[in-house]
Amino acid sequence: MGAVTTTMYKPLSLATSVVGGMLAGAAFSRVWGRFNDDDSVPDPKDLRRSKREVLIAAAVQGLIFGVVKAAVDRAGAQGFRKLTASNPPVS
Repeated sequence: MGAVTTTMYKPLSLATSVVGGMLAGAAFSRVWGRFNDDDSVPDPKDLRRSKREVLIAAAVQGLIFGVVKAAVDRAGAQGFRKLTASNPPVS
């Protein structure tokens, strides 16, 4: 793979990561609001919220961010391959 191909992939990867983070944040807010009366995400340092609630929120958030990141990275790699007819660099 050439240096030009690698150079092209980095900005594309960065842009898709930012969009993926925004999508994951929106998805988590919707999921959390659906299962919790209080729409605000518990801050781990807010001692008024239960440990259980904080840990469940963190686990759900991690799950959603991980799945969205994998989906966005995969879609970005497939789009890159369609545009350039070569596989993106693997880090």
